[in-house]
Amino acid sequence: MRYYHYNSPYSAQEKYRALQLWKQSSIEFVCHRYHCSPRTLWRWKARYDGTITSLENGSHRPHSVHPRAHTDEEKTAISNLFRRHPNIGLNELYGLLRRKYHYERSYITLYTFLKKSGQINNKQKNTYTPKEYDTPEKLGEKMQLDVKHVPAECKAKCLPGWEKFYQYTIIEEASRKRFIYAYNELSSYNTVDFVTRAIKYFGYIPKIIQTDNGTEFTYTRETKDDKEHYFDWFCRLNNIEHKLIKPRTPRHNGKVERSHRSDNERFYRHLKFYSLHDLNKQMAAYLKRSNSIPSRVLKSLDGVSSWLSPNEKHSELLLHDFGVVS
Repeated sequence: MRYYHYNSPYSAQEKYRALQLWKQSSIEFVCHRYHCSPRTLWRWKARYDGTITSLENGSHRPHSVHPRAHTDEEKTAISNLFRRHPNIGLNELYGLLRRKYHYERSYITLYTFLKKSGQINNKQKNTYTPKEYDTPEKLGEKMQLDVKHVPAECKAKCLPGWEKFYQYTIIEEASRKRFIYAYNELSSYNTVDFVTRAIKYFGYIPKIIQTDNGTEFTYTRETKDDKEHYFDWFCRLNNIEHKLIKPRTPRHNGKVERSHRSDNERFYRHLKFYSLHDLNKQMAAYLKRSNSIPSRVLKSLDGVSSWLSPNEKHSELLLHDFGVVS
């Protein structure tokens, strides 16, 4: 039987409690409870002198130097090269050691030595720091558009396994109000159909629609060949600027991407649909609900009210920007 301890190494208190439990129960039970082997328990018992201090973990540093460890001459050569060439790279350092100092160890051995001795930078890469995003304050300035694959586990058993469904989502950046609709095919024609439905839903044409570089929105570099994509043609016809985000950076479409994560938690986790018509029917009810959920980032223009819903924020901006009461 193998025993595992998930918080290695054991603390002195854990060892003490295990030994105390051993006095009241069998060794098999203690080993099962503390995920250790019987030999480990006997070793702790031999070290225990009646005080918890005797069970403290000692140093794991070896008592003698490994016979194949770096020699003093090799360490001096490495230090001298670093001092003479502060910006030297690891490949160049390894080459100089081999040519000038007859260094015969492997490249990995050199890297391991430099890492343990702290002579190379072991700092982690800087994490991405998000830049401040200029969110429009007026309706119709900008919308984000994206597509989400409907999870296969939401389909009823009567639907064929090969059939896929897609949720088109467009979000008004100023109010966070969304429109969603489902299709069983990912194509430029469905993209145009969806945006036409969205314009009818919102009641106005946006100035900018921002998308990723999916083939349902634009041609790739390999397939462009000076052809105009059907969605680009639709945008040009309606005086809409089609803005593409940087490839493989979905965070640039962060608002619509975040809404898709909320859809997984609020909608798809409990969904079971039997047809495309049934999916759109349930999606319409969910859309009405999701646009009524308050959000911390949505505040009234006068700053008095906070935690507005997208519907409430949209109605306020409609009255302020267009003088229209929804």
